[in-house]
Amino acid sequence: MVYTVITIIIVLASILLIGIVLIQNSKGGGLASSFQAQNQIMGVRKTTDFIEKATWVLIIVVVFLSIVSVKFSHNENTGDESQVKEQVEDILPSSTTTNQE
Repeated sequence: MVYTVITIIIVLASILLIGIVLIQNSKGGGLASSFQAQNQIMGVRKTTDFIEKATWVLIIVVVFLSIVSVKFSHNENTGDESQVKEQVEDILPSSTTTNQE
């Protein structure tokens, strides 16, 4: 359950990160270059700073949650080993159960 929630948050943060990176311009213009008016609420520099900070925050969130998800995925998968073993035995014939007559 926790692993699923963390995975969903990672996917959403990754999608937001992709959008923010696509907004940016490699030469520093990006979203800020489309604002030409002098009377704007956020200045060009403030817009660039916000986008840069948002990029770093999303990168940190994705990395941190990826590390945390490894712990929760290990805990959720350890309880299912007996079920997986039974399923594998149903699919594959066991080498110890040979017909000897």
